[in-house]
Amino acid sequence: MAGYIEDRWIKKKKDPVTGKRERTERYGKGKRYRVAGIPGVRDMSFDALEDAKAWLRRSSTDQERGDFVDPRDGSMTLAEYIEQVWMPGVRGAAKTRKSVDQRIRLHVIPHLGGMSLNKVSAAELRAYMVKLESSCSPQYARSILTSLSSVLETAVDDKRLARNPMRSRSVKWPKLPDERREAWSREKARKVRDEISQRHRIAVVLGVGCGLRQGEVFGLGLEDVDYARGVLHVRRQVQILDGRKYFTLPKGGKTRVVDMPRSVADEVLRHVSAYPGNVVDLPWDGPEPGRVRRKFSLALTTKYGNAIAANTWNTEIWKPALARAGVIPPRVKGAKPWQWQAAPKDGFHVLRHTYASLVLEAGESVVTLAKWLGHSSPTITLDHYAHFMPEAGKKGRRAIDSLLEVRGEEGAAPNSPDSPQYRS
Repeated sequence: MAGYIEDRWIKKKKDPVTGKRERTERYGKGKRYRVAGIPGVRDMSFDALEDAKAWLRRSSTDQERGDFVDPRDGSMTLAEYIEQVWMPGVRGAAKTRKSVDQRIRLHVIPHLGGMSLNKVSAAELRAYMVKLESSCSPQYARSILTSLSSVLETAVDDKRLARNPMRSRSVKWPKLPDERREAWSREKARKVRDEISQRHRIAVVLGVGCGLRQGEVFGLGLEDVDYARGVLHVRRQVQILDGRKYFTLPKGGKTRVVDMPRSVADEVLRHVSAYPGNVVDLPWDGPEPGRVRRKFSLALTTKYGNAIAANTWNTEIWKPALARAGVIPPRVKGAKPWQWQAAPKDGFHVLRHTYASLVLEAGESVVTLAKWLGHSSPTITLDHYAHFMPEAGKKGRRAIDSLLEVRGEEGAAPNSPDSPQYRS
């Protein structure tokens, strides 16, 4: 076993005259026993010999297995580690980094920031989660906990923690409610399309006709429309952060190709004819000074030729159209321009849900829809939209009936919902 224990108070060699071990100059000062000589492990001092022996055994074994974590490295506070080590390494889109920073500063540091890293235990996390669930929705609480877990996981990689306490079996994350995505009826979608201003009608068409997200609609360029192949190339979106707009890749950093039905292509042609696209110059991948700027001829802009800001558009264009269509109540008399009684389910994203519902009801495959929506896996699409599949179960039932060749009157299997005894 590597390493040794040194007695810092008594000399190792005996006096040649007296035959006794004499005291050192450090006698009675500081901790007596020092553990040293373990490769890659800093020296550690103890008052008691038994503590030194235990440290030597444990640290030597952990070092040989590659599991050694010096507790002194975990003595810095969680807030210090986040500020000095973790936050500078956060990557992703500018808006994502901003959201992560807000979650950490508003919901983690005030509660756990003053604790040492190695004191953030499963017990502390269980108590923290109780507070979190009382003040946040389950979905937002999980996003906060995801960021916190990332901090602690990085500390494990940095050899400041032996393990991530967020992975403890007793630490139960809030469960998400089983909320189904809601879609609009065809009539409601048409009414909103017809009530919104003519300049912005194309946004509704692209949302419900191709499943584009709001920022993707605002970032669609004229060169992204392929009329010959009947597809749209979703290559960028317009985002806004701290009041400043910028271009960035679509969600997840992935471009995609989306089917463009003929009716959508006709609408795009009419829109471009009435409102020719404007070249818009914005920074790429973030609004910070010094970012590379890119120019694109956007299909949809403001009347002044600028890129559309989502918050302004939602307040001045979208919600007034919803009110005229009867989807939400009119704005209360005397209310501020941004004060609308609108539920989150009536945001622009409902057009994407409506698109998914229509495509699935028509019998399109989930794999194809996932590709058009830009989902990383068809499983995600199923989780969100399986309830929009009216044929779910029926095809399997018909296949089994065909295999067993059990038929009743008019070709219906006995005791099936389609057999005569079930019809009145």
